[in-house]
Amino acid sequence: MKCVFCNAADTKVTDSRDSDSDVRRRRECEKCGKRFTTYEKIEQNPLIVIKKDGRRENFSREKLKSGVMKACEKREIGMEKVDNAVNEIENALRNEDKTEIQSRLIGELVIRKLKKLDKVAYIRFASVYRDFEDVKDFEKEIRAIK
Repeated sequence: MKCVFCNAADTKVTDSRDSDSDVRRRRECEKCGKRFTTYEKIEQNPLIVIKKDGRRENFSREKLKSGVMKACEKREIGMEKVDNAVNEIENALRNEDKTEIQSRLIGELVIRKLKKLDKVAYIRFASVYRDFEDVKDFEKEIRAIK
């Protein structure tokens, strides 16, 4: 790894920490003595999502997070809880040991996670995901979670 300050080729790792998705390394240049941090992303096999109409698209963590955040909008749910939920859902998908997953599975995982996290966020997501037709569908779902 080249030094970001002096471009010298010799750097040493002074600290290394693993997380779920990357490795953080603290480095020191042996020439100029300055320190900097690098992050190594763990390469994972790509996931393909099979949509209801049969189309295939690459799994997007950002799209998943966006959907969860939209359901949690204006609720007292911190970003840490949203990130944890998204991490758990993505990990469950990757643990399927499949490269292609049905969009239905993603929806069901989100539904289960939101049901535990926040009932209003759950109803919001369920109303779109399950395509509620009228107020009776909302009432039925609300009675089911009481």
